[in-house]
Amino acid sequence: MNEKQLVANALFAVLSDSLTLEEITSLIERPKSSELGDLAFPAFRLAKELKKAPQMIAADLAEQINKEGFEKVEATGPYVNFFLDKTATAKGVLAEVLEAGADYGSEDLGHGGNVPIDLSAPNIAKPFSIGHLRSTVIGDAIAKIHEKLGYNPIKINHLGDWGKQFGLLITAYKKYGDEATIMANPIDELLKLYVQINAEAKEDPAVDEEGRQWFLKMEQGDEEALRIWKWFSDVSLIEFNRIYGKLGIEFDFFTGESFYSDKMDAIVDDLDAKGLLHESKGALIVDLEKYNLNPALIKKTDGATLYITRDLATAVYRKKTFDFVKSLYVVGGEQSNHFMQLKAVLKEAGYDWSDDMTHVSFGMVTQGGKKFSTRKGHVVKLEMALDEAVTRAQQQIAEKNPDLANKEEVAHQVGVGAVKFFDLKTDRKNGYDFDLDEMVSFEGETGPYVQYAHARIQSILRKATATADASNLSEVATDPEAWEIIKALKDFPNIVKRAAEQYEPSVIAKYAISLAQAFNKYYAHVRVLEENAGLTGRLALIQATAIVLKEALRLLGVAAPDTM
Repeated sequence: MNEKQLVANALFAVLSDSLTLEEITSLIERPKSSELGDLAFPAFRLAKELKKAPQMIAADLAEQINKEGFEKVEATGPYVNFFLDKTATAKGVLAEVLEAGADYGSEDLGHGGNVPIDLSAPNIAKPFSIGHLRSTVIGDAIAKIHEKLGYNPIKINHLGDWGKQFGLLITAYKKYGDEATIMANPIDELLKLYVQINAEAKEDPAVDEEGRQWFLKMEQGDEEALRIWKWFSDVSLIEFNRIYGKLGIEFDFFTGESFYSDKMDAIVDDLDAKGLLHESKGALIVDLEKYNLNPALIKKTDGATLYITRDLATAVYRKKTFDFVKSLYVVGGEQSNHFMQLKAVLKEAGYDWSDDMTHVSFGMVTQGGKKFSTRKGHVVKLEMALDEAVTRAQQQIAEKNPDLANKEEVAHQVGVGAVKFFDLKTDRKNGYDFDLDEMVSFEGETGPYVQYAHARIQSILRKATATADASNLSEVATDPEAWEIIKALKDFPNIVKRAAEQYEPSVIAKYAISLAQAFNKYYAHVRVLEENAGLTGRLALIQATAIVLKEALRLLGVAAPDTM
């Protein structure tokens, strides 16, 4: 039982005539100062029913509540403040963490239910840029968090490998491309062609029309169009897989938009059979006025399909294939209207399982406040950024610990981890400005800071002459800084659940920073290895801290080196 449940149950025993257990739980707060207790219940909600001032209600509740499990329960103004029994709590928490190890915080909430997660999805024939980082690492973290809670995440890389842009790229290749030049440096050369042709298409409608015609040939199965497109795809995947290797991220399926090209007719026919398709200026649409949305354009006047046509086929395929309990799309916030239309069309077609689809949106990564744009050639390649981060980590390790045995491996873990952690500590709906200096710093709220706290604990444990013992905690239970760590460790299972419910890895990243800070504060004033009666209890405290720090980092896809 967690501390919030303990308090809620104690309150419910005397408030069952006025509030439900769920209502009580939702009202419980954490006081701003630990001097006011560990948890608090505000009595304002009861004033009208009980016809008493909140201060009087709080005072009465403090008298009536069973104090078992609490050091004390007291009223302060309109609040009932609960002080947990520190010794009992510390023993329970540390024993549980040490016994469970990395499984601490795991729970079978999902009962093995399938959760396809659409993530990463870079466009073939374009650089894997910093702009693709967010979908990749947020989706991977959400998968790990759901797996810890008993779901079966299915990571799908829905590659951007279909659409008019490939018709334009074929146009550029036919006009200016050279096979040998492209083979020598595929992505850079294809990017040059893409930027050039987009600039031309903007000025010359004939060029734009030529690109449209090449894409139409792709859709109609033209041999030459598909051969060139397949070549673009193959050379791109070689590049992408190298970057995924550096990130330490794997996928269950690489099924891009093209995978659904032969599955679109069925969904279009289905919409037509249900009387949902209407002609508008030669195109086919689904009217979504009742949802306060613009019409969904299903087919253009020339019969070409759009993103939404392919995404409708994708959604139906995933439901049939995986019978998902929920289906997640980790895609930028600028696509929110698209996903609202997608769900609305499915709903209109009678697919009520569309309620189980969630667009996990996120804000943009910028540089110098400016948006990245492949069309305009303004990109920062992710691989270059990762390599630079590793180089900077190597420099810091050379300064701080030049004799480190496995410095190259650690530098990779720190550098790549820094980039991933910086992204994930940002609330996903917010964006951030890309800054390597800030990312790779060992100071401040960064990945290396958390990793260093874990490595420092491992160093202490290697030097210890005793073994951790969670039964000897008299010193730990009375230390204010140790108590802050205990409370944080106790909260970890709730943190994992909250991160899953909100699809928000930043909840775990911020927790890891807070726990590392709590450890460093404790370490600054306590001689952990001092040979006295409290040694084994202190070792239990820091060992449990290391276990949870490592697991929090793992859920974010970040390694926790034992030495740094």
